[in-house]
Amino acid sequence: MSVVAVCVFSCVLLLCGATITEDAQPVRLFTDEDLATYNGEKTDQPIYMAVKGAVFDVSAGKEFYGKGAPYNALAGKDSTRGVAKMSLDPADLTYDTTGLTDEELKSLDDIFENVYKMKYPIVGYMARRILNEDGSPNPNFKPDDQPHFSIRDEF
Repeated sequence: MSVVAVCVFSCVLLLCGATITEDAQPVRLFTDEDLATYNGEKTDQPIYMAVKGAVFDVSAGKEFYGKGAPYNALAGKDSTRGVAKMSLDPADLTYDTTGLTDEELKSLDDIFENVYKMKYPIVGYMARRILNEDGSPNPNFKPDDQPHFSIRDEF
């Protein structure tokens, strides 16, 4: 990640009330290309996937998300639509939620809160969630807390 991206990311987090300590590493800012390298194909790398723009380390679920596993198609992508629709169709393995039904959106929120946030640590965020299209900070970005740590513990 570039120095500019780190600075922008830090500014956005500070606007959201997060604190950054010198000891801790900040969570990462991911592009689609960055995330794709963590798709479970390399045994010496963690397995990441994103839901609603939050990037989770799903390595603890390697039997589900690892190479050849039933949900490996979700790994290395922002699979928000696929999670909402409970679909592994390649067309659904995207962040785009356009056209989802109210029931699918409710399912997405439930799975995000009660599965991913409860079970897997957030290791970063997709750039599109934190930055506007022009690269400026998104003032509406709010980092997610998790039951086992608050956003302040991440920094």
